[in-house]
Amino acid sequence: MSEELKSTNGSNSAISRLPLKEAMANGDFAVTCEIGPPKGVDTAEIYEVGEILKGLVNGINVTDLQSSVMRLGSLAACHMLKDMGHDPIFQMTCRDRNRLALQSDLLSAYALGIRNVLSLTGDHTTTGDHPQAKPVYDLDSVSLLYTMSKLEEGLDLVDNPLKGKPSFFKGAVVNPGADTDASLNLQLMKMQKKIDAGAQFFQTQAVFDERVMEKFAIKIEKLGIKVPVMAGVILLKSEKMANYMNKNVPGIFVPKNIIDRMAATTDKVSMCLEILTELITRLKPYCAGVHIQALGWEKHVPALIENVGI
Repeated sequence: MSEELKSTNGSNSAISRLPLKEAMANGDFAVTCEIGPPKGVDTAEIYEVGEILKGLVNGINVTDLQSSVMRLGSLAACHMLKDMGHDPIFQMTCRDRNRLALQSDLLSAYALGIRNVLSLTGDHTTTGDHPQAKPVYDLDSVSLLYTMSKLEEGLDLVDNPLKGKPSFFKGAVVNPGADTDASLNLQLMKMQKKIDAGAQFFQTQAVFDERVMEKFAIKIEKLGIKVPVMAGVILLKSEKMANYMNKNVPGIFVPKNIIDRMAATTDKVSMCLEILTELITRLKPYCAGVHIQALGWEKHVPALIENVGI
């Protein structure tokens, strides 16, 4: 462990990273981590994770009722992280709110000092714990990006003037792991639509093979796309988890050699960190940063960041 990390005694207070927008403008290799708010009002875990990641990441991405499971809201969790000194990334899904509520929440986020927003259409309610809930989908991820751009002009969606206009760092998602040329080209078309609507950075679905990002990087370079793309990576907990994702999560594929390595060890944490260290090192030439989905293993993120040397 480096002397700088040791000197913080686990608090990481001696280390600092630029906020996400500044890091990308500076050409730094950006690092973000994702957390999910609790199902309830016990927010201790938010503060624990915030403390673990303090000084180590450029931003913390807070999920918005991920997988359509009812939880504490992303906006509240972002506000807590902001108070801790983090640069939160406010995920917004269009599933649960109409355009009135989406615009209001965007203004609320800005008023609370939150500047980064990741635009998502959102999983259907039938996939979650309240399958009887009625989905809204008044807007989609593209029109939500347009909405942010409109608010930045000082107008709402029906051209009523705002008293004070916000300014956001607008993000969107893309899947470089499409399994056919046709589906990959569709992703590229959607990506361009999102850029035209105002997207300033992208975050990918989880990638387990650097060749996927290499192919994608070549494609977007040929198209003249300059918007930074962060590669999503997952802390893989077991071979069972890998097999489940291969079977049930579209656009994600864990190669057999990684599954075999996880299956061959009893020390899943060490093998997971070894695999991800190798993967991120190989991904670095093809992306502007990594978005780490720790899925409850946030305490291992500092070791991963140190191993990779970012």
